Amino acid sequence: MAVTQLSIFIENKPGRLEEVVSILGKNGINIRALSLADTKDYGVLRIIVDKKDDAVKVLKENGISVIKTSVIAAEVEDTPGGLAGILDFFAEKGINVEYMYAFVEKTGNKAIVVFRVENIKEGENLLKEKGIKVFTDEEIKSL
Repeated sequence: MAVTQLSIFIENKPGRLEEVVSILGKNGINIRALSLADTKDYGVLRIIVDKKDDAVKVLKENGISVIKTSVIAAEVEDTPGGLAGILDFFAEKGINVEYMYAFVEKTGNKAIVVFRVENIKEGENLLKEKGIKVFTDEEIKSL
């Protein structure tokens, strides 16, 4: 049920990010969520797209390093403390959040947040047990 994220390794120089997103756009691939982290020389662009297999193919054809990673996309109450409640719950259960970022869509009074944890299946199951909506690739694609 996890959502597939693409991690793209790019040089930290002018135009490189634009090159990657242009390749995706020219191939009809829509970015649904993204996060960019950088160091002095390189960056990691983490994206969720509507056509993950097509994205991997065209990026590799253009010499761009990309890997698939499983993440959890979950609804979080869009109120003060909503995110803290989920993070507190993960901490109680011994789940470490390696990184996270917000999603571009909102569903009613809830936001969508992407979580990367060590054990995706365990994280998903715990969220579901708590009554928290966890999205699939297909659901994210249709937003």
